[in-house]
Amino acid sequence: MSAAGSSAAMESDPQVEAAILQLCLQHPEGVGNDLVTGPSGPLAHMDLAVRVTSLNVLLRSGKVSMFKQGTTLLYKATQPQDNRTKGLSAEELLVYQVIKQAGNTGVWTRDLKVRTNLSQPQSLIKSVKNVNNPSRKLYMLFELEPSREITGGAWYTDRQLDREFIEVLRETCFKLVERSESPHICLADIAHFVKDKGLSRIELREEDFLTIMETLIADGRIESIESADEGEPERYRTAVLAVPASTPFTAIPCGVCPVMDQCCEGSQISPQTCVYYSTWLDF
Repeated sequence: MSAAGSSAAMESDPQVEAAILQLCLQHPEGVGNDLVTGPSGPLAHMDLAVRVTSLNVLLRSGKVSMFKQGTTLLYKATQPQDNRTKGLSAEELLVYQVIKQAGNTGVWTRDLKVRTNLSQPQSLIKSVKNVNNPSRKLYMLFELEPSREITGGAWYTDRQLDREFIEVLRETCFKLVERSESPHICLADIAHFVKDKGLSRIELREEDFLTIMETLIADGRIESIESADEGEPERYRTAVLAVPASTPFTAIPCGVCPVMDQCCEGSQISPQTCVYYSTWLDF
């Protein structure tokens, strides 16, 4: 018999409550339903209806929590920080425990419904959307910050890539490298400046700044310099041989034409029929 589905008419017995709580404390990994309400458990000498009622009282008071391990229903004595679940029904406690076990990676609505079929109670849990699967809702504990795999990290706002923020941060980091009073500047100095000036509305990690610096290196605007001293951080400077914004070849239509390899004299795509070439020559 499950405590969650019982509607015993008898009153709870404080001694039975204490016995159930003690049993849970003796098994911190969880006590099976058979040990609490079963006919052969250590509490079998106590009245079954009283045991069920007492267990429900412990669940509602937050002294005992209920969760599933596979298909097995288990009860555990709650830790002091879990007292905020006091007053929840047995079913709502089950929802809370399922979401708690999922941590900051969340649990899909479908999985939550399969295991509990209940909605979110009070302000203990919240729903979030995965940036990679926006149509799927995830649930996690209210106080947890969703993992970056879910939110997309610092570069996403409302599940949309924030291109403007990325470009502003790129230019800021480049200017810091360009105007640095010391010969070379390290990643920690850049991160400290941005955070100290409040240039970002969100908390950025050092790995976020590293990503920005790597894009500037890829663009040929800066270059990294490894320190000769072991343990010293990598430093940055403006690129000695900066990649030019344009070259003579990219200045003509052929240099940026996506079908240049198909262009030849006498074919459908040819210099004679190229409207871009005509416009360029007119200029």
